[in-house]
Amino acid sequence: MNTLIEAKELSCFYGIVLGLNNVSFSIPPGITGLVGPNGAGKSTLIKLVTGQLAPSSGELKVFGEQPLNNPGLLSRIGYCPEREQLPKDLKPIDWLRSLAALSGVPWKETASRAESALGKARLDDVHWKKRIGSYSKGMKQRVKLAQALLHEPELIVLDEPMNGLDPGGRAEFGAILKELRKEGTSILISSHILHELEFLCGGFLILNWGRALASGSQLEIRQSMTRWSDEISIRCGDAAALAAHLQVHGVLRGFLADREALTVWVKNPETFLDSWPKLLEGCPVEVYELRNKNQSLSSIFERMTK
Repeated sequence: MNTLIEAKELSCFYGIVLGLNNVSFSIPPGITGLVGPNGAGKSTLIKLVTGQLAPSSGELKVFGEQPLNNPGLLSRIGYCPEREQLPKDLKPIDWLRSLAALSGVPWKETASRAESALGKARLDDVHWKKRIGSYSKGMKQRVKLAQALLHEPELIVLDEPMNGLDPGGRAEFGAILKELRKEGTSILISSHILHELEFLCGGFLILNWGRALASGSQLEIRQSMTRWSDEISIRCGDAAALAAHLQVHGVLRGFLADREALTVWVKNPETFLDSWPKLLEGCPVEVYELRNKNQSLSSIFERMTK
């Protein structure tokens, strides 16, 4: 299947409050980052995908089916909500066994199913019989992920799963998700930690004020933007000498030289980048890297939402 989630003119309103406004997009299998500021419509979309809300208009399909009131489809989806609603007095192994039984798993199989889910979430078995209330934030996030994996879904939907994690915890959580993807599970993940998503996701959906601004890979989104940023970073052997060389060509509006790093503001980004090899002719300075400011996910997001 080439399309995992597809929306056509999808809208969702809470009375007069806008959730999503006439959005259309398609998301392929893989790991997709759902990006947007607070109030962008991310949580609304997640609730629509997981069958918790009905569209006000338009159409949403997951695996080619509408999620609302569709138990067969929802059995193929795992959901990890942002809010923490774990039973503090229960041990994770007991809680997951109960959830597995409620999902229709025979009781004699619930232990192995719970242990498998906790193993995939990389929660050490030393902690399986400790009460959840004694867990750290990172351990609780792993229990939530294990709960989402319990019924072996084809798609897991994660709403801000890295909140409260330190850099090491976020890196390990990302490694878990990559391993799940290798096993064939698709992932839709919402997060404000853009630099983590940049290295984790193959595609993105950018939302703002209930509208879909762009979808696709980072390169596809970048290519869809109307122009490059006029701020360019250059790593080189002698920043001051390179700045003097470029000044002669009259292509700069300004520059900031700091030893081996040169930041330039150019008059026409497209022309500057196209003519870059010719601009370097006769320049004695070694150039190691040229980076347009808005190539990163954070820069793309900032420009699009503004």
